[in-house]
This record gives sequence, C-alpha cells and structure tokens, in this order.
Amino acid sequence: MFKLSPTKLAILEDCPRCFWLDVVKGIERPRGAFPSLPSGVDKLLKEHFDRFRDRDDLPPELKEHNINANLFADRALLKKWRNNFGGIEYYDKEHDVLLHSAVDNILEKDGKLIVLDYKTRGFALKEDTSKHYQNQLDIYNFLLRKNGFQTHDYAYLLFYVPAGILETGEFIFKTDLVEMKIDVSSAESLFKRSEEIIKSGMPDPDSTCEYCGWAKKTNFRGNQISFHGFDT
Repeated sequence: MFKLSPTKLAILEDCPRCFWLDVVKGIERPRGAFPSLPSGVDKLLKEHFDRFRDRDDLPPELKEHNINANLFADRALLKKWRNNFGGIEYYDKEHDVLLHSAVDNILEKDGKLIVLDYKTRGFALKEDTSKHYQNQLDIYNFLLRKNGFQTHDYAYLLFYVPAGILETGEFIFKTDLVEMKIDVSSAESLFKRSEEIIKSGMPDPDSTCEYCGWAKKTNFRGNQISFHGFDT
C-alpha cells in the first residue's frame, strides 16, 4: 500500500521525481532538524480550544473575528482526526493508495463542517502567505467529503504572530484569521495525478528542483552515492 499525506502531495507539486522516490522507493529528500516550537504551540492551542468546547463556547480569538459557527462537538471523533498516525483517511482500493491527514480543529455550522487550521509565524503576514496552504485545506475537505461529511466551501487559517514580551517574560501573540475558498476538485485532481505517477515509473529529473540537482552532482543512484569516484 502506498501512503500519501498533504506533505507528500506538496512534494509532487514541487517535483514528481522526488515524490516518486519518496512514496515508491522510500528515499526521502534530505532534511534538517524539525523545529519543536510549532509542535508545542499546536498542542497548547488544541487544549485551549478544547476548554471552550467543553463549555460550548468560542475562544476569544474567534469571537474577535466574529465567527458565526460552533466548535465541532464530537470530541472522540475529533481526537481520531487529530491523530498524526491516522487522522482522516481515504483508501483507494483499486490503486492501493491511502491518503490521510490530521486536522487541528473543526467548526460546524448549519450541519456542515468548516476546517480550522492553526499556523505560527515569526513575522506579519504577507499578501500571498495564505496561498501556500491552499492545497492542504483542499485536501482536508476532500477527505472529509470522502468520509461522508458535508463541508462548507471555505475554511479558516488562524495565524498566531508574536507581538511583544511583557516585563514578566510572557510572550504576547496577535492573531490573524484568513478565510480561504475551498476547491475540492483541485484536491481530487492532485490525488489522481499522484496515483498515475506512482504507477508510471520514475519521472525524469526536474531541472528546477534543487534536490534533483544535488543528486546529479553527487551521482546519486538509488541507495548508493558516489563522490569523486568513491562509493558510499
């Protein structure tokens, strides 16, 4: 079975060859240490929102932006959807491909769901910041609909940006809420494209991909690398 996630589909958009090597051969792109701060903030935010969920209320970050919706009430199901090792899943039996992803939070309004995703940034938003998360939000909605849930045609990105430090040492964050229009058909097309590439064999190197360029310079050959004639 081939396992996909929004992260892996983002690689496909960047370079089909790198995507194929990762998913089919298990050869991941080189990467550095993963920063733990966003993960820690994410955990605290989920706990923060859950306290308001228990009171059937909205946290001030959402009230401030006049959100007309409620927090998703089914905590057991939300816990499953938040699990990084499971999340929301869709299995295409014909192609033996599993797409899964974990959400941060879900809102509900008029019987339909709305994805709410937290983002931590070190600087103020730029005009195109939210566009980088379009595919991720589309995929979340694609998965929810494949599992029989109705979703609205929009989702929310809630950005937390450092605004200062108090004399007592506490960090102060400001929030920006961005409403994003959802295109589930785009996510479905990307998913189908991924299946085609998985079955078609290794694509040619992408001339704009820095990882393909690195592989070419180092004579990368699957599980073997040669530097200046020496195999490692």
